[in-house]
Amino acid sequence: MSKIGQKILVVPQTVTLTVEGSIVTVKGKEGLLTIELPQGITIEKGQEANTYSVIRRSDSKDLKSLHGTLRTLIDNAIVGVEKPWEKRLEVVGTGFNVKMQGKDLVFKVGYSHPVVYKETANVTFSVDGNTKVIVQGRDKQLVGEIAHKIKMLKKPDAYKGKGIKYEGEKLRIKPGKKAAKTA
Repeated sequence: MSKIGQKILVVPQTVTLTVEGSIVTVKGKEGLLTIELPQGITIEKGQEANTYSVIRRSDSKDLKSLHGTLRTLIDNAIVGVEKPWEKRLEVVGTGFNVKMQGKDLVFKVGYSHPVVYKETANVTFSVDGNTKVIVQGRDKQLVGEIAHKIKMLKKPDAYKGKGIKYEGEKLRIKPGKKAAKTA
């Protein structure tokens, strides 16, 4: 059995988890998330209050591979509806900045025009100063996907590190031509 799939899901008092057929609904103060279970995987209420277990009905290769993944997706939903997930990005470079225009983000990242990233459903943006972006939402997968799309607006340069990167991300900076000639 999957070690992660075996772990028991503990649901806080502020979150409600309901199972109707193959649909798991997680509701909390941040909103509602639904996860569809594949055939052969179910959720059963545990012996203790507010505990659940993810159970797979057979040892087929497909179900084995999904067992731990689904348990983690449900756990991420439980955490996300209680406190939103967040990703922080930094805009690095001379003259590079970001600002809010309504609910959209406007980036100046070295192009001849400002780049506008439109507001997305279930995800909120905020700007800290003029070089930091905070992406928040209850769905961890969606937050990560949108943060990556924002990063790809101007991928960090390999020689100077200019561009959009995750906060705390270490970039490998290549040596330039001068360093190669002296070696």
